[in-house]
Amino acid sequence: MLPIDLSPKTALITGASQGIGAQIARTFHAAGAKVILNHPGFDQTESDASEFAAELNGKRENSAYIFAADISDAEAVEKMMQGVKASPNLGSIDYLINNAGILRDKTVAKMSLDDWKAVIDVNLSGTFHTAKYGLEIMNDDGAIVSLGSIAALQGFYGQANYAAAKGGVHAMTRVLSRECARRNIRVNAIAPGVIQTDMAATIPEEVRKEMLKNVPLGRLGLPQEIASVAVFLCSPLASYITGQTIEVNGGWRG
Repeated sequence: MLPIDLSPKTALITGASQGIGAQIARTFHAAGAKVILNHPGFDQTESDASEFAAELNGKRENSAYIFAADISDAEAVEKMMQGVKASPNLGSIDYLINNAGILRDKTVAKMSLDDWKAVIDVNLSGTFHTAKYGLEIMNDDGAIVSLGSIAALQGFYGQANYAAAKGGVHAMTRVLSRECARRNIRVNAIAPGVIQTDMAATIPEEVRKEMLKNVPLGRLGLPQEIASVAVFLCSPLASYITGQTIEVNGGWRG
């Protein structure tokens, strides 16, 4: 296996305090990169991020940094990016990983306008905000990887807001890949299947069993399997890959 060495690069990961985002940050860190752990700044995310950063800095000094920003808030994102730029230990980023996301599942008939707006604001507008302001501090020859979803491809029942948002992420990825090519910044997306996270744990068992019937590999994915693809897409091994949505779903074609 070819080793991936991302030192002395810097990766900013949104929603990095738990789940897939934390595993992505851990994997970039293991590959030698500095990591910026973004969290929204409410609930338990701040304490989770602080504990996680302490763990990573214990392995390598001055290698993990925390920035709170609700990515649905454009001003908060701009402030975060300018904070990174002003930091004497950072100054810029090389990789942006758009991982943060939320669910508010209901049928269209039962979905409130607030449910619709909240999911679009975080999953789609949030990705726009971080790309817009992240590109202002990103070095040339960098990479953006955004988390899309199998939901955008399959159209799962009760996920009109989530599927629409993630479909928008896939489309935005293709546009950004064209706009960023002149700076040799590659832009790709990952469309995970159902991954073993706290979010997936909320899926009723009977629904999960039905889902697995569509997965040839016969199991849920692991956060590490998404993180590995994210690191690969940012590495020199993927130097001619841009504008793509990589499906990581165990072969789901249901």
